Amino acid sequence: MCCFTNKNIIVAISGSIAAYKSAELVRLLKLAGAQVEVVMTTAATQFITPLTLQALSGKPVHQQLLDANAEAGMGHIQLARWADALLIAPASANIIARLVQGLADDLLTTLCLATRAPILLVPAMNQAMWLNAATQANIVQLQQRGYTLLGPASGEQACGDVGLGRMLEPAQLLEHLAHQFVLPALQGRKVVITAGSTREPIDSVRYISNHSSGKMGYALATAARDSGAEVVLISGPTTQLPPDKVQLVVVETASQMLAASRQACVNADLFIASAAVADYRPMQVSAQKIKKSAQVIPWMLKLEQNPDILATVASQFPNLICVGFAAETEHLIRNTQAKLKRKQVAMMIANDISDNNIGFNSDDNRVSLVTENGVEQLAIQPKRQLARLLIERLAQL
Repeated sequence: MCCFTNKNIIVAISGSIAAYKSAELVRLLKLAGAQVEVVMTTAATQFITPLTLQALSGKPVHQQLLDANAEAGMGHIQLARWADALLIAPASANIIARLVQGLADDLLTTLCLATRAPILLVPAMNQAMWLNAATQANIVQLQQRGYTLLGPASGEQACGDVGLGRMLEPAQLLEHLAHQFVLPALQGRKVVITAGSTREPIDSVRYISNHSSGKMGYALATAARDSGAEVVLISGPTTQLPPDKVQLVVVETASQMLAASRQACVNADLFIASAAVADYRPMQVSAQKIKKSAQVIPWMLKLEQNPDILATVASQFPNLICVGFAAETEHLIRNTQAKLKRKQVAMMIANDISDNNIGFNSDDNRVSLVTENGVEQLAIQPKRQLARLLIERLAQL
């Protein structure tokens, strides 16, 4: 299952006789290409040894909440951030009850509070324990909080009872988990994205720039990464945190952004120019701060045009699919259509920045997709959601 390639999976094992199945689960995940870390509760070690899981995963098993070998002793936070999915298999009635209470008194419960990754519960217990009203109420609460329930299955149990409570088989769990990682639309593709603003220096302390926050470009980089692409994010100055598993290239000026784009696009499949690049730069840059004169006199700043990054890349790489953003304050569609024709690209994304509620510095955006075939206006929505939609559309190209 190639959808597990480069995916980070935590297999968390709690105290249940079904823990022996977790060894096969770890083995299958590794064969499928996943990176696997194993977490065990103290009770779990009574049913299967950490050494068995270490041999199968190829990594030491995590058992302690505070890891002296981890940076700042905060191994649980590092694990929580690392995971793409947390699979609790088996999940005993005890661990389910503790999760409902929001406890954080061991590594497993703390991970569940600290991670933003999907958490999947694989119950395993006696059929009477599963049917108990307390357990059923606990399951409902966890599902309402976003936990995904896998199982249980029905059949003969270790105690001799027959009924619901058996842990699903490892192969079944692999299929269920695969649905969390549907084969990405950009698997095996390289995507280059520019983001943020540029700064064109006037002197050693002043520069020409704009209000772009970089939020849209960074959201696009995250969405492209989640779609399986190798992503190069070329960013001007911004306060945005770079997404994990994305190659970040930091630049400042338009010329630097162009040079970085040319280099990154040599073997790329898609180029998305979302950065708000300064159209002009000072013809001369003072090495020292320009001092204010005592006399009130006009100060003339001579400017020259910056290179058009999108048009240049599109011309240099004719087989590369190129897409740009058009930030406009008036005549949105007409101006964007003119840019589409002039730059000779596959699509321009029209962005009306005259509305203070969208565009620059906002968490929301409303855009129109402009191609040779027409114009499609999209509804206003959060930039992260819009980015996923745009990546889906661009993948079709």
